[in-house]
Amino acid sequence: MALVATHPGHARRGDRAPGLAALALGALVAAAALAPLLAPFAVDALDLAHRRSAPSGTHWFGTDELGRDVFTRVLFGARVSLAVGLISAAVSVLIGATIGATAGYAGRWLDDVLMRATDAMLCIPRLPLLMIAAAFVRPSVLLLVIFVGVVGWMETARVVRASVQSLAQRDYVTAARAMGASPWRVVVRHVLPGVVPVLAVATTLAVGRGILLESALSFFGVGVQPPTASWGNMLYQAQTTMSSEPWLAVFPGAMIFLSVLACNAVGDAVGGEPMSSRRR
Repeated sequence: MALVATHPGHARRGDRAPGLAALALGALVAAAALAPLLAPFAVDALDLAHRRSAPSGTHWFGTDELGRDVFTRVLFGARVSLAVGLISAAVSVLIGATIGATAGYAGRWLDDVLMRATDAMLCIPRLPLLMIAAAFVRPSVLLLVIFVGVVGWMETARVVRASVQSLAQRDYVTAARAMGASPWRVVVRHVLPGVVPVLAVATTLAVGRGILLESALSFFGVGVQPPTASWGNMLYQAQTTMSSEPWLAVFPGAMIFLSVLACNAVGDAVGGEPMSSRRR
């Protein structure tokens, strides 16, 4: 049994999953960026003669209730859903890294204040909070990105704080302090580089979380508003016809599943990578 588990061929096959996940995620991002070139129809082009058509050679993913090409709308919806995921992840990681690094290095009362604020934010259900805010404001895509990013920093703050506290005890950090380096220089030059692997994991997981939150908000009708296409509002518009026209829900749902699965697989791979291989 041990021989099978440690066989090099098995290890190589296990190592393919993160690469395939990264390739799938890269393909989705590339397809979203090239949507105007790849789409066979205009995103809002109506074909009333072929309303609710099943997938065919002309309309690969079928058409919706207005005769719009679902494949085209999935491509353009990827631009919105992936942009919300990627940019909101950057916002949440930036906020979380700043709070976590400050709490971990400063310590004492500032650490207590920042961590109690983090705990308070973690106690608030994320999706209901976003739904209430979005219902009042009716956010644009940019504002939705900010909303999703602002409620997603807490996990990053906690893991960065723990990493900074550990790194702050290292000999090279102590030596830098003894040589008179300012706290800012110590954090930027000596502590934060050691936190980069943690931030890489946090970012990939935050991308998947951002895609799910945008999809959920749009599904409930308080996220990205039609006629702008996103995977979430395509599901929202398909919910009444899932039994008769399943393709309207299957394809955007599959894109959400694939993108979140790829993000989580890449995050798990980065998080499980040995430190020695990261230094090479």
